[in-house]
Amino acid sequence: MSFLSSAAPKPAPWKVLLVDDEPDIHDVTKLTLSRFRLDERALTFLHAYSGAQAKEILAREPDIALVFLDVVMEREDSGLEVARWMRKELDNQFTRIVLRTGQPGQAPEERVIVDYDINDYKEKTELDRTKLFTTTFAALRAYRDIMKVEEARKAQTTYREGLERVIAASAHIFQQRNLKDFASGLLQQVVALLRLEQSMLLRLSAASVITGEAQYEVLAQIGEVGDDVITPELVAQLDDACHNRISRLHGNTYVGYFPNASGKASLLVLKGVEEISEIDAQLLQVFCSGVAIAFDNILLNQEITDTQAELILRLGDVVESRSHEAGNHVRRMSQVCHLLAQVSGMPDDETAVLMHAAPMHDIGKIATPDAVLLKPGKLTPDEWEIMKQHPTVGLSILDGSTRPILKAAAVIAHQHHEKYDGTGYPQGLKGEGIHRYARIVAVADVFDALSHSRCYKDAWPIAQVTEHLREVAGHHLDPHYVELLIANMDKAVDINNSWPD
Repeated sequence: MSFLSSAAPKPAPWKVLLVDDEPDIHDVTKLTLSRFRLDERALTFLHAYSGAQAKEILAREPDIALVFLDVVMEREDSGLEVARWMRKELDNQFTRIVLRTGQPGQAPEERVIVDYDINDYKEKTELDRTKLFTTTFAALRAYRDIMKVEEARKAQTTYREGLERVIAASAHIFQQRNLKDFASGLLQQVVALLRLEQSMLLRLSAASVITGEAQYEVLAQIGEVGDDVITPELVAQLDDACHNRISRLHGNTYVGYFPNASGKASLLVLKGVEEISEIDAQLLQVFCSGVAIAFDNILLNQEITDTQAELILRLGDVVESRSHEAGNHVRRMSQVCHLLAQVSGMPDDETAVLMHAAPMHDIGKIATPDAVLLKPGKLTPDEWEIMKQHPTVGLSILDGSTRPILKAAAVIAHQHHEKYDGTGYPQGLKGEGIHRYARIVAVADVFDALSHSRCYKDAWPIAQVTEHLREVAGHHLDPHYVELLIANMDKAVDINNSWPD
């Protein structure tokens, strides 16, 4: 993964703490080391004139690289106490300590180096300019190397923990079966992975080669990314990512570009990002590489579902055209079923299945003879018995499939002429013994038949349709779904207007 960031900042100076109760020692040390450089980094000095001051500074400044520590200050062992406190209580094992004493007999060199974890021991009289330089250089180089090892250890730990989160996140999103749920789950896991608050997942839904204009579809978003999420500025950033096929950091907005094997691309927008660390970038790459496989599978499953739905719709058109009914009947019915399922609180996946399966409700009529199906007048008792066979024929055509849509279509085809009071056919089912898919389809079918012209009748006004629906509620139709349709009649009328005959 590549991304742009601001120019590298000037390296911070090494922090050195001078602990001595003699001000002259501070001045001489600072003057002597004023031109010191290691890795192009100078020194910045902190000053303490007692053991107590030293502890305050050490507790406040965690990144001190080197301490020049006097032994005798307010007490004979003040410096040794500071060293002990640093290593034991503060648990600072990284800062280098150079012990300086003007009274070496009071602090035997061998004992203090072992007992107090001192890195160097110097008598003040031997610290001339050259030795001070070499002592400082050796101490800082040791600190630098120790910190590199520690950073590598932390990075490895962080990466390992990140991979564990990636595995957990992947397991969660791989359970999702439709694109919207998948996108939402993916976004939640990315936000948790990088510990962010605002983000957005988009799909490059269309691109015009001629104009160079791209269209983006928001699949999911988290946080207050704004009402007009696709701003001109963001479009420019998205276009840049798509054109260059690369992820970039634009100010505080990270735009991630993740292509997949299907030839499509997902775009991840992270708001409020100051920088993407190398570890986070690697984790994001690992996560999204794995996710791309799941994304392709979901797109493939969606393609299969869409293909099934289109085939079912076209078969429904064929049946309706045989009976000289308007081809848009099945489309309107499908949408009204979707409406009733939604407002009834049916889960999204079942709502989608019902919408796609509804057009097959009369598939059994494909076996009904023209003499019966197209007869303009009233059917004879024998002809009516033939007509009543189409639900059973529909079941025989669709039964046995393991596909959710076809399974639902088989139930709908078989039961959509059952009546709520048990007087319907072919099984005489009653009330909730009729599958709710079939009860919804029955309401949608009656509504569409009444509100549109047929060869034997004119379209009824909506007020008359509503009145009739109330009359047959509890007898022919489920009263619950009738009331839902009446309560949402404006939306049902909009569906009629969208799919006119």
